[in-house]
Amino acid sequence: MTRKCGVLQRAALWFRLALLLLSAVGYAAAAGGCSSVAFPSNRLYAACSDLPRHSSSIHWSYDSAAATLSFAFVAPPAKPEGWVSWAINPTADGMLGSQALIAFHQPDGSMGVRTYNITGYASIAEGPIDFNASNLAAEYSGGAMRLYGKLKLPAGMTVVKQVWQVGSSVADGVPQKHGFQPDNLQSKGTLDLIKGAISPSGGSTNVKKNVHGVLNAVSWGIMLPIGAIIARYLKTFKSADPAWFYLHVTCQIVGYGVGVGGWAIGLNLGSKSKGIQYTTHRNIGIILFCLGTLQVFALFLRPSKDHKYRFIWNIYHYLVGYTVIVLGIVNVFKGLEILSVDHKWTMGYIIAVAILGGIALFLEVVTWSVILKRKDARSGSNGV
Repeated sequence: MTRKCGVLQRAALWFRLALLLLSAVGYAAAAGGCSSVAFPSNRLYAACSDLPRHSSSIHWSYDSAAATLSFAFVAPPAKPEGWVSWAINPTADGMLGSQALIAFHQPDGSMGVRTYNITGYASIAEGPIDFNASNLAAEYSGGAMRLYGKLKLPAGMTVVKQVWQVGSSVADGVPQKHGFQPDNLQSKGTLDLIKGAISPSGGSTNVKKNVHGVLNAVSWGIMLPIGAIIARYLKTFKSADPAWFYLHVTCQIVGYGVGVGGWAIGLNLGSKSKGIQYTTHRNIGIILFCLGTLQVFALFLRPSKDHKYRFIWNIYHYLVGYTVIVLGIVNVFKGLEILSVDHKWTMGYIIAVAILGGIALFLEVVTWSVILKRKDARSGSNGV
């Protein structure tokens, strides 16, 4: 009895350790961001915020008495020879009407900033903007462009509608059109200069996208692999039976339920995104839902251990289960790519998968050592 409790305690310890490591990965991924961006010593800003598109950030100091905004916009251009832009739109929440500052390599090779009043979707022309702009400067290093400036705002304008963008090319000193990917079309929102809060345009849709991504990453991408690890390795210890089974079933059913919630949100987002389709991501999601549902129903049709069809059921269960795990991880990466999240979140998930893989590899070695010892013990007893 003591031995059985010891095995169960060790199993629970491994499970808690895995969850702790995954939590640490998420915390580490969230660290850093805009606060880690370094500027020359003469450029200090009171606040900063990571922007949800283009791996960019905005840094600023606002003088409410003088109604002046000193800022730095940081983003990697689409290509090294491209451009970056930050703008305030005093009349709308999109590109048309925005008072833009665009940084790019000038004809002489130096970095510079020019101003543009965006009045149409055709080619743009340099000209004055509605805000008095001064101290304009730019630099390019480490793959990112930094656009500096100071704007005189109307008195009382403490919340601005910002638009930011990146492009891939400049021709004859004129920035060329940017791409039309979701990142390019959704790089807009509001910035509260006092509270430091940013709100992406189309807030409810963006929230749904983020919820969809989190639910699916946690369910298909983390919980189901953990459930599979529990089933494969804990059942090696006879004293862990039936505890491993209930842990496995709980993890898989909860993961499936959370995944179905994320899948349903994805269907809703797809129905509202006319003309925008992510065929591979959608098809894998449908396959995951179907296979996951089959696994849940298969639980109720599970034959007893000594039933003649148990062997066939086991083969089916393993094949479908591991297919779901592989497709789930692949689709999480597809989703991260579609959402165009910061690289740190993709790296965070890669680290999480690597941790699970490392735990599985370690337990694989432990399991086979236990199996071989049992085999040697049986062979010794038979020899006697």
